[in-house]
Amino acid sequence: MNARGNWFIRDRGIQPPADHPQYKSTVLRAPKKSLLSLQQTLSEKTGPVFGHSDLDPLDDDMIRNAVVDREPIGERTIVHGYVLDQNGRPVPHTLLEVWQANAGGRYRHVNDNTIAEIDPNFSGFGRCMTDENGYYSFRTIRPGPYPWRNSPNEWRPAHIHYSLFGEAFTTRLITQMYFEGDPLIPFCPIVSSIPDEGARQRLVAKLDLEETIPMDALAYRFDIVLRGRRSTPFENRMEGN
Repeated sequence: MNARGNWFIRDRGIQPPADHPQYKSTVLRAPKKSLLSLQQTLSEKTGPVFGHSDLDPLDDDMIRNAVVDREPIGERTIVHGYVLDQNGRPVPHTLLEVWQANAGGRYRHVNDNTIAEIDPNFSGFGRCMTDENGYYSFRTIRPGPYPWRNSPNEWRPAHIHYSLFGEAFTTRLITQMYFEGDPLIPFCPIVSSIPDEGARQRLVAKLDLEETIPMDALAYRFDIVLRGRRSTPFENRMEGN
């Protein structure tokens, strides 16, 4: 409901089903029974809180925040945008955490055993906060696509994982961002699990030449909308956020 008392009806048709056979792991992990709604306690609703003092100056610079002896290998990239509510108003002071594979398509994680090498100068993790206008920005290396065992010849498009925190951990929202022009997007069963084409496109960051740094880094814009008919699909809120 907005400040004028008008209701915004959720469009539940944009959210992917929890059980999507083309995305094989959902067959095993999707709930088989109806979910129960549990009331949150006051401590869950109000804490913990985050502030700019909780962030390291290099948290939003994934090109530099894990350097050992040189900058990481890959296409230098700027990602920026706004976090907005369903009325287009900014959502300030929201903590964003992002994680991704390196330029070769490998995560710096003990369970990732793909053939690509780990880049010792790239952690694949960063954090930033929206300002008073709901704006955020971070630098990174464009992630590479990678094979996965969903089928004998399946590849994930280049993507960055997002986690957004509101006033508490229980308000956490998780999604993925893709890059405009990636030919693998139409073949990805995770993307295609979203039934609405418009909603799928809202997960694709657009090339933004105005924010590109000449001879340095390309820029992509990715706005995130909370709730409403133009909501960004969130993978941990299948019922709508």
